[in-house]
Amino acid sequence: MLPWVVRRTRLPLLSLRCVHCPSESATTGQGRFRVNANGKLLHVWLLVRCVSCDRTSKLAVYERVPVRSIDPAELDGYHANDAGLVAARLLDPLFARRNRFTLDWRGAWRLDAPPPLFDQAWPVRVEVAFEDPVPVRPDRLIAQALGLSRNEVPRRIKCDIPLRRTTSAAFTFIVMAGD
Repeated sequence: MLPWVVRRTRLPLLSLRCVHCPSESATTGQGRFRVNANGKLLHVWLLVRCVSCDRTSKLAVYERVPVRSIDPAELDGYHANDAGLVAARLLDPLFARRNRFTLDWRGAWRLDAPPPLFDQAWPVRVEVAFEDPVPVRPDRLIAQALGLSRNEVPRRIKCDIPLRRTTSAAFTFIVMAGD
């Protein structure tokens, strides 16, 4: 069995309309939070920057919540601009839905796979694992890694999930011998 791992190389871009220019891409840059207190209520925002005009916008993490309702360690992470906390918020689908953005994963991930061993006994079983929820189409991933055409993938691959549907969950497949 061959292990393949899909890893994030950087944070993905955000597909988010800029209020200042016609661009629809934003980045978190170094990943910064803004924390503001209004009496006993707290606001926490994740700051994002437009890739075209460099204008900063805010994505609401918490709005008008009592200070005591936030875990003190988490609040310290917001004050320290913790990179792990930035990634956790960006990859949270509820946060994305609430702030009306999607993630653009182009160029933000890589596949770590051993070189294909075509001298092995056929069939070859491959297990694909994901470290982060990177959405990929299995047929494209397999074709790229094995150097096959996408038309050849359905003929040579037996997979436990549909090949043409985007997934970010672990899956396995079997590579059959070529003709």
